[in-house]
Amino acid sequence: MQKVDASQKDHVSAAKNGIYETVPLKKDSIKVCLVQSRVRAIDINNLAATRKDNLDHMLGLIDAANGWLGPKDLVCFHEFPITGFNAMWNREAYLKAAIEIPGEETEAIGARAKRYGCYVVFGSYAKDPDWPDHILSITTIVGPDGQIVDKHWKLRNIKGLFGGFEVFTTTVFDALDQYVEMYGRDAVIPVTRTDIGNICTTSTQLEPEIIRAFALKGGELMLRTATGGFAAFDIQSNARYNEMYTTITNNAISPNNPGSFDDVSSGGSAIYGPNGEKIAEANTANEGPVIATIPIKQFRETRRVPNIHVSLYRDLIDNYVEPYAPNLFSEYQPTDGFDAAKYLRDKRQWDNEETIKSDSATM
Repeated sequence: MQKVDASQKDHVSAAKNGIYETVPLKKDSIKVCLVQSRVRAIDINNLAATRKDNLDHMLGLIDAANGWLGPKDLVCFHEFPITGFNAMWNREAYLKAAIEIPGEETEAIGARAKRYGCYVVFGSYAKDPDWPDHILSITTIVGPDGQIVDKHWKLRNIKGLFGGFEVFTTTVFDALDQYVEMYGRDAVIPVTRTDIGNICTTSTQLEPEIIRAFALKGGELMLRTATGGFAAFDIQSNARYNEMYTTITNNAISPNNPGSFDDVSSGGSAIYGPNGEKIAEANTANEGPVIATIPIKQFRETRRVPNIHVSLYRDLIDNYVEPYAPNLFSEYQPTDGFDAAKYLRDKRQWDNEETIKSDSATM
């Protein structure tokens, strides 16, 4: 990611008077294809061969996406088409599995994007020399020229959900101050302004405030991903609330994925319009495309950011205390999911007596 000059660290490209930043569109309508594909964890003991198998499978699906019903402008994958995931991996295994961006894999994907003149969007575990020992979950946007257009970090993980186990990838929230210092406040909610529309991405579920934040910055194409489940009403309702074209790309039925059943929360990939209408949906939980045409020029001509009345509740947001504070993985990187749970056990602010007293005093 591009480091920001200190003078620009606090800048945020918020919409003004309902109008937001754009770049000129290259065409009036765009063709979008979601690729609902398998997820398969690579073999850490056979790393190069199994990661190449996943990459080759993904490249073949980019070919298929552009061959079935003609070329596409945007091809979207789920969170982990290259590395897959295995909940039992420790930090050492994740760092072995993670790709570098840019790297060999993004170069191959870029060549395919350039061949078809399309954007390709996909997630992956990644590592970055600027963040030694951290495991990142990054969604990469590759442009039709084959170059990386942008990289979006995952914004947050839910903590306290799995009992004695915690997801221990480093998200923006987990290293917020350090992240802002390096990339600036504007990169916290990243909207990538391209010639097919303003793209935003997230694998966050059931936190509508995050989706609204993207909308307030001028997001037009909300590309959401899941691996192992999501709530369709969350996708559809946020498309309507924020008047954004919204996609959800989930994994397909995934045979031979280590440590999981073949059919675990698979399928359901879909595209929704800005009124919440379902435009297209996968008709199977198997691998396959979800295709739609989006009239992006017509949409942009009348689009405005959400009309909200934040003065009514700004003080509530300012006084809200999160269950866990940000920056916890700047201080310590757990060795695995069990170590993460142990580390976070006494970090929950909602169980802190002083926090409870403080909250009561403000009522």
